[in-house]
Amino acid sequence: MFEGSGVAIVTPFKDGKIDFKKLGELLEWHVSEGTDAIIICGTTGESATMSDDERKEAIRFTVEKINKRIPVIAGTGSNNTKYSIELSQYAEKVGVDGLLIVTPYYNKTTQKGLIEHYTTIGDSVNTPIIIYNVPGRTGLNILPKTIGELSKHPNIRGVKEASGNIAQVAEIARLVPDDFYIYSGNDDMIVPLLSLGGHGVISVVANILPKDTHNIVKYFLDGDLESSRKLQLKMKPLIDALFIEVNPIPIKEAMNILGIEVGPCRLPLTSMVNENREKLIHEMSLYGMNIGR
Repeated sequence: MFEGSGVAIVTPFKDGKIDFKKLGELLEWHVSEGTDAIIICGTTGESATMSDDERKEAIRFTVEKINKRIPVIAGTGSNNTKYSIELSQYAEKVGVDGLLIVTPYYNKTTQKGLIEHYTTIGDSVNTPIIIYNVPGRTGLNILPKTIGELSKHPNIRGVKEASGNIAQVAEIARLVPDDFYIYSGNDDMIVPLLSLGGHGVISVVANILPKDTHNIVKYFLDGDLESSRKLQLKMKPLIDALFIEVNPIPIKEAMNILGIEVGPCRLPLTSMVNENREKLIHEMSLYGMNIGR
């Protein structure tokens, strides 16, 4: 587990394939910029459009490249419990430090089903699991009471909370033990979540502002609440622009605008419409970023 900023890293593509050279460059950059953990094959990493072999290779490559310098957490969630177990066991075998497991989507389940899903996966591995609650994507909300129950499992050690409901975060914090890690899944709610006892963020904006995202958390945990608050508010207009279209379309566009060259998103995700791209460029410029257009 980690405290601070974990980047939900994009997957760079070139000629229809994963660009491992670029991925390696990004990983080295994040280590040098103070990113506290790498989350590979998450939503921002477009794992939904990656083959089984591609996901496994991206996870293995990241573990080997990082080489224990900071934690590597692999997205191994699925709406198929059996498949999630198989992928989680593979990730464990190659040496990840944690597993990020999203709630079942499309077929969904009940709260009872969620407990059985996560417990079954937790019983099948020894690597710490972070539950990923993102009802806007999955159509299914994990209730605080359910997270409280799951927090009793020795391998279920945290939650990435992306419901956008700060009252829900407060109730989760009330119900889980002190050593259960709570991470913000929303870049615009890092400080509010930290104020309730959270431990950091699994971030999209960290793909372009790794040091500032790290500092929001560091300032807060070091007791400099005012610097943390000011940095959160300074970043908010840019964060809003990064979600003007579905993630990861804008963050990849922003990286390409900056000359980082991570390639396009895979269909069904497309390039940004020009009007939204101009809004994104505007906010990046206001933040002081070097725009190559």
